[in-house]
Amino acid sequence: MRYFIHILLFSLFLSTSSCYNIERNCNDFHTGTFEFEALIDGELAKTTFIRNDSIEIDFYQGKSDTSSIRWINDCEYIVKKINPKNMAEQKALHMKILTTDGNTYMFEYAIVGSNTKQKGVVKKIK
Repeated sequence: MRYFIHILLFSLFLSTSSCYNIERNCNDFHTGTFEFEALIDGELAKTTFIRNDSIEIDFYQGKSDTSSIRWINDCEYIVKKINPKNMAEQKALHMKILTTDGNTYMFEYAIVGSNTKQKGVVKKIK
């Protein structure tokens, strides 16, 4: 009887833990118009960007910048400035979509080859 109770409890645990899946509909975010907000020097800054499958155009403080996009898989891609203005802009970024929820996704990013990662949330507006 004791063995039966252990099996029953273990089965119950498996059935409830398997119900929680992180949503990752990454293909929904390959193309479109997006917004990203971040605190920079204590002020909220908003960037709008338009992305197709291979190009991303960023709009920030009235200026635009174009980057190439190379998708590694459905949820990860590499971003590299097409016309970098300095050494820092020459470095590519590795972007990874962690979760999706409706018209938003949480992501982490790092300079390619770096272990220092940061996170953010992007909202799809079109």
